[in-house]
Amino acid sequence: MTTPLEAAILRTILYADVFQFPLTVEEIHHYLMAEQTVSLEQVRTCLEQSAFLRQRLETAEGYTVCRGRIETVALRKSRDELSAHLWNTGEMWGRWLARLPFVRMVAMTGALAMRNAAHAGDDIDYLLVTAAGRVWLARGLAVVLVRIARVSGAHICPNFVLAETALAQGRRDVFIAHEVAQMVPLYGVDVYERFREANTWVKAYLPNAEGSFRQDTAYPMGWAGRLAKRLGEFMLGGRRGDWLENWEQRRKLRRFAADLQTPRSAAKLDHTQVKGHFQDHGYRVLEAYAARLRQHQVEDAPLAKTGD
Repeated sequence: MTTPLEAAILRTILYADVFQFPLTVEEIHHYLMAEQTVSLEQVRTCLEQSAFLRQRLETAEGYTVCRGRIETVALRKSRDELSAHLWNTGEMWGRWLARLPFVRMVAMTGALAMRNAAHAGDDIDYLLVTAAGRVWLARGLAVVLVRIARVSGAHICPNFVLAETALAQGRRDVFIAHEVAQMVPLYGVDVYERFREANTWVKAYLPNAEGSFRQDTAYPMGWAGRLAKRLGEFMLGGRRGDWLENWEQRRKLRRFAADLQTPRSAAKLDHTQVKGHFQDHGYRVLEAYAARLRQHQVEDAPLAKTGD
C-alpha cells in the first residue's frame, strides 16, 4: 500500500516533470502536493527509505527526478545559469514597473520565478497589483515600458494586472495554486502578504508553501522614485484619471473582443483586473500532469480531484 506521503512526493515530482524541472529535497518539501503539512525531515526520511519511491524515482547531484528522466538534471543546471543572468534583467525592469503611478506590488511569475527559463530571450512575466480604479491606466503605462524594454532586447510581460481590492483568485486548481506559491515579490511586500492571505485556499493544495521559496530582497524604492510616483498619481488622479481609465478600458475591450473568443482562453478583462491569458498554458499543464498520474498509477489529491 502506498502511504499518503509517498503519493504526495510522487505527485510533486510528476508535476515538476511537466516542466522538465528536477527538484531538491527542500523544493519537494516546500511544493509538496499533500493534504496536510509535513516536515522537511519526514520528506527526507521518506525519500531515503521508501522502496515504493526508489522504484519510481532517482537522484543525481542533489536533484530528484522520475526514473528514466535523469537527463533533465543537466537541463535544469543549464537553465539555472541562464535564469541567473535573466533574473538581473527582470529585477531591473521590475524596479521600473514599481515606479509607475498606482502600482502597489510587482511580483515575478512564470518560468523565471522558478529559475527555469529555457532561452535568453524568454518572456519575463510579472503580476502587478494596482490601486483600485486604476487597473487599465497602470497597465497602459506598463505597456509603454514594455516597448522601451524591447528596444534593449528585454521581453517583459506584465500580463496580469489586478486591483488591490480584488486579490482573491476565482479559478482554484493546482496550476493556479502553484502560480500563487511560486511568485516572487519584488516590490510591495505588504500587498504580497495581503494577496497570500486573500488566497489561503492555496494551502489546501500546497500546505507547506508558506510565503515565497525564493528569499530575494524586495526592491527598496528611493526618494526619487517615490517622489516621481506621487507626482504621477497626483497628475493622473481625480476626474482626469477616471476619464483616462474608462477610455483605456473601452479602447482595449474593443481591441480584445475577438481574442476573448479563443478556445480555452483564461482572459479576464474588467474594471478590477486585466488578465491577458488568451491561450492559457494552464490547461495544457494540467492535461500533461494528469497523463503522468495515469502512467504511474497514482491518484491526485482528493481536493484537486473535486476542484473545490
